[in-house]
Amino acid sequence: MKPRLTYRDAGVDIAAGDRAVELIKPHAKRTFRDGVIGDIGLFGGLFGLDTKKYRDPVLVAGTDGVGTKLMIAFQADRHDTIGQDCVAMCVNDILVQGAEPLFFLDYVACGRLDPEKIATIVGGVADGCRLAGCALIGGETAEMPGMYDPDEYDLAGFAVGVVERERIVDGSAVRPGDALIGVASSGLHSNGYSLVRKVLLETAGYRLDDDVPALGHRLVDELLTPTRIYRDAVLAVMDACDVHGMAHITGGGITGNLARILPAGTAAQLERRRWRLPPIFELIQREGGIEWAEMYSTFNCGLGLIIAVSRDQAEPALAALAKAGEQAWLVGEVTVGDGQVELVDRRGGER
Repeated sequence: MKPRLTYRDAGVDIAAGDRAVELIKPHAKRTFRDGVIGDIGLFGGLFGLDTKKYRDPVLVAGTDGVGTKLMIAFQADRHDTIGQDCVAMCVNDILVQGAEPLFFLDYVACGRLDPEKIATIVGGVADGCRLAGCALIGGETAEMPGMYDPDEYDLAGFAVGVVERERIVDGSAVRPGDALIGVASSGLHSNGYSLVRKVLLETAGYRLDDDVPALGHRLVDELLTPTRIYRDAVLAVMDACDVHGMAHITGGGITGNLARILPAGTAAQLERRRWRLPPIFELIQREGGIEWAEMYSTFNCGLGLIIAVSRDQAEPALAALAKAGEQAWLVGEVTVGDGQVELVDRRGGER
């Protein structure tokens, strides 16, 4: 007689999935804002745009994941902040287009569905949504045995925001002579972790629970510091002055992302000594013997956001950022050129 197999015998536990949904619902509800329609658990998330609030609204959408930073969370068995990283990577991308984040959806794929772990991950997503001012209106949890190891998962997100058409920020207004303002990152954010792991954990032999004097705390605490969300910073600086362009410094580092907002005929020059380089980047550079050009094209190196404004609006922009609780510096200027981004140390030439 053939065995009577079930979905659970194949490694998929529908009851665990249902329990995870119930554990997630309170996290989602604490993110709800005006516009949310219905509850978690429908086939699609519903959000009503207030058409009286906008004259000519444009929706802006972004999607991203957390990358191999997840492997640090697996190794440390810490899953409470990785969700904020996912939100940040998505909403920061739409914020730099000038959009206010409205709602967010997440996707968690795992090898074995542990309801409590999923709830912890999504709790971090909800924390990020509250910081971003957007509602978590839905998502998907997929249990896929054989695709992932039992204790592994992947995490991705999808954000939608809105901006008045006339206020879209796309870099087309950037001109030679514009000031470039850098806004501090919270550390590595969620980029370059394949190189981070290669340098610190494999080559240099650090362990996650090592206290690292150069950092002032354990390595794991540094590596799992969540990505900063720049909602308040962006909305404040847009209210204070005419923003010509904004770059979220994510995969591709400073050089790759700042170049994305430079129109034809322009370039950028940044002076490295004008902002604080967090110790984690010096540690990675030293332990890996990494060229500075490689560092700047891989990591944010202390700048999570770069904003271009006219020279006469640099001080109002800096003041608005300070009022929003951000540390920011005048780090360079837009020049005439063919799209290159140059980093210069005035005391020692190009770095």
